Amino acid sequence: MSERKVLNKYFPPDFDPSLIPRRRGPKNSQQVVRLMAPFSMRCNTCGEYIYKGKKFNARKETVDGEDYYGIKIFRFYIKCTLCSAEITFKTDPKNTDYSAEHGASRNFEPWREEKVVEEEDRLARLEEEENNPMKALENRTVDAKREMDILDALQDIRARNARNERVGQASDLVSRMTAEEEETEEERERRLAEEEDEMLVREVFSKVSMPALPGSSSAAAAAADSSVDSPTEATSPQLVTIKRKADDVEPELRSLLPESTRVVLNAKSLGAPPAKKPKSDLKNKLGIKIAKKGKVAV
Repeated sequence: MSERKVLNKYFPPDFDPSLIPRRRGPKNSQQVVRLMAPFSMRCNTCGEYIYKGKKFNARKETVDGEDYYGIKIFRFYIKCTLCSAEITFKTDPKNTDYSAEHGASRNFEPWREEKVVEEEDRLARLEEEENNPMKALENRTVDAKREMDILDALQDIRARNARNERVGQASDLVSRMTAEEEETEEERERRLAEEEDEMLVREVFSKVSMPALPGSSSAAAAAADSSVDSPTEATSPQLVTIKRKADDVEPELRSLLPESTRVVLNAKSLGAPPAKKPKSDLKNKLGIKIAKKGKVAV
């Protein structure tokens, strides 16, 4: 059985693609596309509001005789969700937007109105300055004053930021100095502990100079080195580390024991030896009698 989804299909040797008849559709055919409403609108027939982003199955076609610098303009057909009236809108490449064409009116959008008002004010100002030179001078004076105010505000912001940065650097310096002081105290404590350990080691151990033995290998090596360097120089003494005794007299063994153990030992040494316990005859207690074997006559 063949596969349901295949990548390669069989073409006979005598296959000629030019003999396949081509389907020729109309020049400006409509396509069914799935789209979302590009802007909020209101149906002119029933007054239903259609919000931006609502999905529709629309018909798309190219507008004949209209383009913007060679860019094609497309028209879309949708239906109202309430009365099924046909609504059309077109693309607007000039303003990078869409424009309502038929069946619905676009809702009021304040940001679009602000742009229009700003453009109208700019055009009116330019026209007024062309006709009135004094007005142009006043506008330039107002613009210069506004620029000076902006520069002053910017300078204040920069000064405030610099002051905050200096304060931050000062706080960082204080924290760094505090950390260094803490590290210095830790180093001082460590140094004192090392000195105490060194003093303790010196109390227990000491280095004594011992003359080198003539038969030892180390003495022979030292003698060879000294003979090479200076033949007349005597053999140098060796430093040996030895452990010192705490006292000249060796302590008694009982003095090293704890107090409770010494009390127990003293009591045992002074008291009488413990009496031995008599052996209990288990056979008599349990009632067991052992019969004696008689002597066999010979």
